[in-house]
Amino acid sequence: MSKINIFSLGGLNENGKNMYVIEVDNDIFVFEAGLQYADEHTLGIDYMIPNIDYLKQNKEKIKGLFLTHGHDENVGALTDIVDSLDNVKIYGSRFTLNIVKHEFVTYKKKLDNLVEVKENRIIDFGNVKITPISLSHSIPDNFGYAVYTPDGVIFYASDFVFDPTMRAPYNTDLGRLAYVGRQGVLCLMTESLYAMNKGYTSPNHRISGLINKTLSRNKGRIIFNVLNSHLYRIQELFNEVSKTERKIVVMGKRLQNIIKYSLDNNYLHIDKKFIGDLSNINDQDVVILNSNEREKPYINMIKILDGYDKYIKIDKNDTIFLATPIYEGREKTFYKLLDKIAMVGANSVILSPKKNLSYHASSEDLMMMIDLMQPKYYFPIKGEYSEQVANGDLAHDLGVSRDNIILKENGYVASFDNGVLIDNFKPVHTGVISIDGDSSDDIGELVLKDREMLSDNGIMIISATLDKKSKQILSGPEILTRGFVYVRDSVELINEIKKICTQIINSNVHGNYIDYNKVKLNIRDNLSKYLLEETGNKPMIISVIQEIE
Repeated sequence: MSKINIFSLGGLNENGKNMYVIEVDNDIFVFEAGLQYADEHTLGIDYMIPNIDYLKQNKEKIKGLFLTHGHDENVGALTDIVDSLDNVKIYGSRFTLNIVKHEFVTYKKKLDNLVEVKENRIIDFGNVKITPISLSHSIPDNFGYAVYTPDGVIFYASDFVFDPTMRAPYNTDLGRLAYVGRQGVLCLMTESLYAMNKGYTSPNHRISGLINKTLSRNKGRIIFNVLNSHLYRIQELFNEVSKTERKIVVMGKRLQNIIKYSLDNNYLHIDKKFIGDLSNINDQDVVILNSNEREKPYINMIKILDGYDKYIKIDKNDTIFLATPIYEGREKTFYKLLDKIAMVGANSVILSPKKNLSYHASSEDLMMMIDLMQPKYYFPIKGEYSEQVANGDLAHDLGVSRDNIILKENGYVASFDNGVLIDNFKPVHTGVISIDGDSSDDIGELVLKDREMLSDNGIMIISATLDKKSKQILSGPEILTRGFVYVRDSVELINEIKKICTQIINSNVHGNYIDYNKVKLNIRDNLSKYLLEETGNKPMIISVIQEIE
């Protein structure tokens, strides 16, 4: 008998930065290390990751970090956190770890902590044993994990669909799922994103018909924009292109590496005569395969449309096929992208959010998983809270007691003692780390507040030069503004600002001494009040006072 805690450091009541923790007595098992894409309102932030202070404080207890698949929402935080966890062992499938290896090489991280696991092969941790099980998703070698504890199995299924046409390495091992269900499942954890969607996701996740129609109706170039690790969707493109005389040119080193590896290792299949190079990029009927960057969705297509790509120039004869979802928080960017396509005169093809679903479990998929597992407790994960509730309702419809449906937010712990839920609402510390650029350090709330102030009201810099001995003003005060007022059109306002600053500097000169800290504070406080009264704005004010002999 054991004491078990299950909680999330990210991924509940949100879409992205997935990270779930299962504690069995003194052992910690972490599932996923994902990022969340920044939205239009995050003031230059590239992406967000979970706060892992709890894991840092307990890193000697961590037995491993387990990855289901290689999408950024599940692995994108690894390069930012792995050093602070003393290079914890990272378990994943061959394809998943290949994606991770490329990122680790790019960011100069150690590779010796990556451990490849195979489906149905037990990973033994003594009191706890973990078995990876194949689930169907848009990426090869996607796993769910059966965590065998003394009190029963905890089955973690992040992203999946049931589709019998998806064969290895995309298949679902239904026999193994049924076998796990017969072992006694203490708790089932499944995604919630499509819990409100009626029916099965299949066949609405397939787009081969739309690709075929696009290839046959458009005689010019087709730029196919896709997530670089959505290999099943890329295979659909390959299948349809192979029925034509077109060639495919793959753009971007990251995407090229993934496709080369996938072709070499039989994850993708196409006759290599269809793969072109840069010499084919202006062929009338070429298909150009392009992908998004992990932290900035759509940025590559926007660069192309703005004329910043040195290889591709879009014209009115081109068709742009956006085989990517509309990211939450990036709707404005997506529709701006469509506007840019229209302005060029090119044709656009987009996926309908109702007809063309992503590879996530809809209500019937979820109920099928619940029926196979027959869990005692059900823990909806991954999605907004309303989606988690809808997921829980599905379990209730199948006979799971309301008291046994676990609805949580990040940081709130579901505790089990000898196989019984003891819901004491115990929290652990969580939060968001905002990543900007290549640094793994959180840029912090103060920086974000500064950026917000700059975006709202602009900045004003006051500079003056004083004589080192007499403390008399030799030059200035000079006024520089950005994002506030245009100096040449605001002469009276600028002259009054200079007058205020001069009075403050002179009033703080006492003999041959001046308190510069007091000068800067007085300038900031007095100007802030004056500018708010005169203009209704309160810009960031920085004063630079220097002395010369």
